[in-house]
Amino acid sequence: MKSDYEQTIDKNFDKALELCSKSYSNKDLIELLKTGNIAEKQFASLEIDELKTKDDAKIFISNLINCDGKIREAVAQKFSEFVTNKTYREYFSNYPDILAKSTIDINANISRIIIDGLALMSDYTNFGEQYTQYLINYIYEAFNGLDKIVFRDKKYTINKQLFKLYWCLEGLNNYYQYVDKDVLFKILERTLKESEYTVREKSAQIIVQQTDPIFNSLKDELEADNNYYVKRILSNKKDG
Repeated sequence: MKSDYEQTIDKNFDKALELCSKSYSNKDLIELLKTGNIAEKQFASLEIDELKTKDDAKIFISNLINCDGKIREAVAQKFSEFVTNKTYREYFSNYPDILAKSTIDINANISRIIIDGLALMSDYTNFGEQYTQYLINYIYEAFNGLDKIVFRDKKYTINKQLFKLYWCLEGLNNYYQYVDKDVLFKILERTLKESEYTVREKSAQIIVQQTDPIFNSLKDELEADNNYYVKRILSNKKDG
């Protein structure tokens, strides 16, 4: 990737001043998003206020992956603004793969921003079906990773898989309706047994929304969970 960003702090600052001192058309900003360096893409993603075509949307959303974290976070922030526009939501619905990958971004701020924005797209059926399939694949990758871990593996290896599970479950919270109930049950049954309580908490948020009797046994497990935050999910649902 072309980049002038990492040379020195002074040069980075000078580059930022140069960008801010000029006026750019929408076309210019799209071109920066397409071919710019880190500073230019970061600047363009924050400055752009319109996606005129599907191609513009593709160039914009593509910067959510395979880019420096500064770019990804800036694009995620702008995504949260653009997704309130129905036309842009339709554009974004063509990229379930990118948005699924952003759901488990290594930067938790990006994951949170993307998931919150995607709550507005849960009625796009084709998108929902594809997005959830990507998340399911990531979940099974995490299961496989956890199953292969041995005692000498570093804690980082375990946390990486738990991190993936956590954000996939959070992503499914608004999209579980697109998952076959038997598949969903097996996923939740497994994640509800994880030692990390935050994963069980995210599982609980999905379980309490299920009305099919198949999930009753999982609700019973929630009742017996020894963690306050996990049990609180079920209590709050009953009180509500």
